[in-house]
Amino acid sequence: MGKLTRRARAKADYLGFIGAREWPLAASGVGVALGVVTILPSAVGVVLSVVALALGVATFTRDVRLLRRRWAGFEFTTIAAPFPTAELPPPPAYPDAAYLAVPARGTALVSAAIDRELWAERHTIDIAEEPYRLPPSLKATAPHVLPLRARGRLLFNGPIVGMRGDPLPAAGARPAPIRLHRARFFDAVCSNELAALRITRTDTGEEYDLRKAELTDTAGALRELSSSALADLVGVSTVAFTTDGKLVTVRQSPLNSVSGLLLAPSGSGSLEPRDLRTPDGGPRRFLHTAIRAGMERELCEESGLTPEDVRETKLAGFARWMERGAKPEFFGLTRLSVDSAEVARRRPVSGERLYSAGLTLFDVDLPAIGAALAAGVPLSEALPPRLGEDGSLPLLLALRAAAAWQAARV
Repeated sequence: MGKLTRRARAKADYLGFIGAREWPLAASGVGVALGVVTILPSAVGVVLSVVALALGVATFTRDVRLLRRRWAGFEFTTIAAPFPTAELPPPPAYPDAAYLAVPARGTALVSAAIDRELWAERHTIDIAEEPYRLPPSLKATAPHVLPLRARGRLLFNGPIVGMRGDPLPAAGARPAPIRLHRARFFDAVCSNELAALRITRTDTGEEYDLRKAELTDTAGALRELSSSALADLVGVSTVAFTTDGKLVTVRQSPLNSVSGLLLAPSGSGSLEPRDLRTPDGGPRRFLHTAIRAGMERELCEESGLTPEDVRETKLAGFARWMERGAKPEFFGLTRLSVDSAEVARRRPVSGERLYSAGLTLFDVDLPAIGAALAAGVPLSEALPPRLGEDGSLPLLLALRAAAAWQAARV
C-alpha cells in the first residue's frame, strides 16, 4: 500500500503543477460538463443550455488546440557532451577553485579553501521571507520540461531549501550570513535541471541554453549563487562509517531521478525546511548545524538507522554540480555507534524503499585515499575499484571531502 500511495502522490503532484499553469483549459472543460448537466434535468432552458454547451465546446476545442500548439512549440534534446568548463571560468571570488570532471558521472566545481572555511563552522544563515518563484524566462518551458523529466521516474513536489549565497572565506571578521529560501522540488526541475537540455523553438529554430543564459555572468564567468535566478536546491550527502570501519553505501533503484542504479552516499538528498529548525522548534542559526541535520535525516531515512545510532557528523566539503545548473552540494563524514552487522540488518523507511535497492558495505581506507589524491591520482582511480566504477558523483565527492578532512586532522 505504501508504494501505491507514493505513486498516487507523485501523479497528484505532477497534475497539480501542470494544472496550476493550464487552468483555463480545465475551466473550459468544467463549462462543457455543466452545459451537459443543465440539459438533462429540465426542458425549460433547453435552448439556452444547448447554446451554452455549443459555446463551451467551441472554447474548449480552441483551448485544446492552442495547448497542443504550445506544447509542440519546443524541442528538447539531452546534452551528451561533457560540461564545457573551458568556456565558463570559475567565479573570481572562489579561491583556488577548479573543475573536477569524472567521466560518465559529471563535473563539479571544488575549492579546497572553501572546504577549509567550512571546517571552521563560522557561517550563519538567514531565511528569506518570500518563497522562490520561477522567473518568467523559465515559466514558459516549465509545463514542457516536467513531463520530460518525469518520464519513467517518480517525482514528488516536496518542500526543499535553495541557496542564495556562497560559503566563501572571510578574512578576520565572521562571514556574512548566507541567504536561504524555501522552494518546491519542481522549481528545481524546471530551472537547475534545464542545464542538461538543449531547448529549441520549433517555429524559429532559436535555441535556449541555460548554461549561457543563467549560469554565465556579465564577465563570462560562472555566476555566484548570490546572483543566480535558479532554485539552486541544496544537496546534502554524507558517508557513514561503522564502528568496525565499514563504509555504508546505498544501491539506488531505477526510479531515482538522478544517478539511478549507481551507489549513493550513506545519506543523500536535499535540504528541507524542517532541517532549518531545532527539535524544539527554534530556528537554527548556523549553516553547519542545518546541513548536518539534513545529512543525518537522509542517512536515517535511507539506511534504517536511528538518530541514536549516529555518534557525530562533520561538515567536510562543498561543490557545485555543473550538469545540474551548478547547484550547491555539501558533503559530510559521519561516525556511527553501531557495527556493520547491525547496519546490515536495517531497512530503509517505507517511503524510501522505492528508491533504494539495499545497502552495501565496503572496506575503505580514508587516509590512503587522501594520500593518493594529494599525489595527483584521479579521484575515480584513488578509490576502491567497485566504488570508482559504480559510485555516483555525490559519493565520489563525499569520499574526496572526507579524505581531505581526515588528512588535515592527522
